Amino acid sequence: MKRSLLFSLLLSGLAAVPARSSAQAPFAARKDSVTRILRIFEDNDGINIFGRSTDDAYTNGTRIDLFYQPAHRPHGLLGRFAPRAGDSSIDIYGWGIMQLMYTPMDISQSSFQSHDYPYSGAIIATHTRYSYNPVKKYDWQTELVIGALGPLSLAHQTQSVIHHLTGFIQPKGWGTQFHNDLLLNVNLTAEKQLVESDGTLRIIGGAQLYAGTMQNGAAVYPLILLGKMNSYFDGFFSQYTAGSDEAGHKRWQLYFFAKPQLQYLLSNALLEGGIFTTNPNLRAPDKPSSQNRQQSSAAYPQPPPSIPALQHWVPSLAYGGVLSNGNFSITFTQNVSSATLKGLYCHDWGNVSLYFGW
Repeated sequence: MKRSLLFSLLLSGLAAVPARSSAQAPFAARKDSVTRILRIFEDNDGINIFGRSTDDAYTNGTRIDLFYQPAHRPHGLLGRFAPRAGDSSIDIYGWGIMQLMYTPMDISQSSFQSHDYPYSGAIIATHTRYSYNPVKKYDWQTELVIGALGPLSLAHQTQSVIHHLTGFIQPKGWGTQFHNDLLLNVNLTAEKQLVESDGTLRIIGGAQLYAGTMQNGAAVYPLILLGKMNSYFDGFFSQYTAGSDEAGHKRWQLYFFAKPQLQYLLSNALLEGGIFTTNPNLRAPDKPSSQNRQQSSAAYPQPPPSIPALQHWVPSLAYGGVLSNGNFSITFTQNVSSATLKGLYCHDWGNVSLYFGW
């Protein structure tokens, strides 16, 4: 309860930061050198700097986003209703699509494995707005999510094709995945700069809330940035593009980051199933017939399997680097998370993302 109160106070404090008045210097001098960025994003537990590739738990996430800076504000639904970082904020919008999948450790079994992570897939579309205030050094990030859990996600087909092309063993347990269900979520992030030293070190405090049929919970984290970089709050594009100087020579950025995070999860449809359907693996046993009643108790149908409960408190760490040259950027992130289901194992995965600006 005390932690929830502190989290609420953090968000309230960020929301209370006054909007920049029109009398202050305009942000035009800090405008990004591009107006669009295409991001290609790949999470995979086969990506690991320590060489410990796996194929279990959160095993893959593929995402493509187009971010853009509109000519007019407010822009669309998020422009009217999402929180904004002041009257002259730098606002970036985006549309994206993402596929996610979980599998157990042993993908050679076709039966349901109640002692491990489930086979689970989702496909979602996202609409985002990132709103930055480069003077007050804070931002609001809003994401709307709509999608589907279950066979509609095509996670089975995707993993089977990739494993066929790469010569890996075929996953045989997708018949146990959750039924189709609707995923709707609103995710809100607030960040505020806490420390800056010579433009090469920044420490940013962040808090997140997410609510809906996909995931409910909250998180807090510090984001530590070190290296040659643009100001984080000059806008989303400035983090991943360096532009060119007056002579046309491409500028560059190279910086490293670390993000330890503490997450509190109330529900997660990819691990527990959707709210409008039931887990097909936990159906009640058939009632024994009169003939079975006359047999020994060993012949009676067994009770349905139990599954691990959701782990509510989940610490994690993400760290990596960003290399940017002109309007192109590549990032690498290594993630390590404690178990998200009680009694199960921690998990590592990597991410490689490419950013193309114009």
